[in-house]
Amino acid sequence: MYKVLVIAYYFPPMGLSGVQRTLKFVKYMKDFNWDPTVLTASETGYYAHDNSLMAEAEAANIRIVRTKGRDINSRLSSKGTVKMPPEFIRKVLSRVSQTIFIPDNKKGWAKEAIKSARELLSNEKFDLIFVSAPPFSAISMAVKLKKEFNLPLVIDYRDLWFGNQFAFYPTPIHKYLNKRMEYAALKAADMVIVTNRKMKEKIINWYKFLSFEDIFIISHGFDPEDFKNLLPEKRENNKMRITYSGIFYEFITPKYFFKAFKELTTERPDVAFNIELQFVGFLRNENRKIIRKLGLQEFVKEFGYLDHKEALVKIISSDVLWLMVGKTRNADTHSAGKLYEYFGTRKPIIACLPEGALKTAVEDYKASFITEPDDIHAIKNAILEAYQLHLNNKLPVPDEEYVEKHRRDFLTEQLTKQFQFLVKEEVI
Repeated sequence: MYKVLVIAYYFPPMGLSGVQRTLKFVKYMKDFNWDPTVLTASETGYYAHDNSLMAEAEAANIRIVRTKGRDINSRLSSKGTVKMPPEFIRKVLSRVSQTIFIPDNKKGWAKEAIKSARELLSNEKFDLIFVSAPPFSAISMAVKLKKEFNLPLVIDYRDLWFGNQFAFYPTPIHKYLNKRMEYAALKAADMVIVTNRKMKEKIINWYKFLSFEDIFIISHGFDPEDFKNLLPEKRENNKMRITYSGIFYEFITPKYFFKAFKELTTERPDVAFNIELQFVGFLRNENRKIIRKLGLQEFVKEFGYLDHKEALVKIISSDVLWLMVGKTRNADTHSAGKLYEYFGTRKPIIACLPEGALKTAVEDYKASFITEPDDIHAIKNAILEAYQLHLNNKLPVPDEEYVEKHRRDFLTEQLTKQFQFLVKEEVI
């Protein structure tokens, strides 16, 4: 067994989709001769905690080393699961944080975590360092460790660093410093992993010293084991269920979908009456206000945040799934983890997306109704088309070969092959 130190701030029992990519990688690494040790945060105040994901890590016998930092989440650890603020407040807090902290507000954790990492690397033989980002301060920490201990470094980008679609640069200095830090990290890295081709193209375009071979694409995925022994819920009615799983924030909003459905209730009330809109995750007050303003309360069922297994039951009990990403800077690189979990259900998807990586993925999936994110008329027609096909039991089915390419075990095998190449190069 080779040994890999995995640095990932976001890890169970924290919830939401950001933790799942790393969790699933480490769950399957041992199957491919790599033994992971995960260095992660200690108790945190966070918007969601998921004991089912934590149980999964424990069942896989993953070694976890936790470090308490001085970041805001660690300081709020006594609060446990904290309520997500209104979007306006969350956005303001995010802007303030990005103004004060470069590259991000997890620097306080990274400063403490590097001490634990040094102890591990000094006392045990590791073959490689793998870091998942964001937070990007974890990358800077991993670069220092690579140089101190002369180990190969693999950086996994879940999102872009410089030019991130959620990034806020209040001054040219902020922009310059972030890009300079990323430049130094990419110069030091032995391999960079990204989730889609658009990310790869932009990073290569920004940093000309990188070659095509320096960046490897490993998409998000789904874990087939998550779906084993899951049974759909018993149906209370014969209405077609359209389900959204996840949260709304920044440019990801349900307002265009709600407006489209409102039009449907006016033009085809017979159809709207036979559709149920389900939301799993954080809908929040500002979106509930839209529902009330449009008079859609009778059509909407909200379940709040559920643990992963419970959320999957809701998804597999649905007829159609819905995904939305709005238009903004570099939205074409956005890679929503939940889309690939949608793929694992084999359910048809209404996808309201701009041009980019997600739209390409949905097109390749085949079982999809694709619209622009803000085209209310097209969204209404997509809902209507899905309903008519549902009535006739003719909803589209996905390309099974494409779905199978996104199994978490297969994706982990791809990752560990990259590890293996680097270790062999070190030996040579």
